[in-house]
Amino acid sequence: MSDDVNEQNGIDPVLEAILRALWEHAREAGGDLSLARLSKRAEAQMSVLRRVLTQLSDAGLAVMTLEEDGRGAARLTEEGEALCGALFEGDDGGMPH
Repeated sequence: MSDDVNEQNGIDPVLEAILRALWEHAREAGGDLSLARLSKRAEAQMSVLRRVLTQLSDAGLAVMTLEEDGRGAARLTEEGEALCGALFEGDDGGMPH
């Protein structure tokens, strides 16, 4: 993940890392990604990860499920996948405003 991408898209590096990890998982394996694995892949603390996922969920870009024991999983929605495709596949596709 390069700083150039962060500057071009104008998005927070932690948000970008989480979106990229979810997008890559969707493209590779599909389905839900455990929060523990997502935390490692995005190099984000669990509290930060859950806060960002809540925001993404509120925006309709991701779905997060939480179990009573604290475990959980997340995945992108169709809208989230489309946004990530625009962010990460396009040469200069910035985040829509």
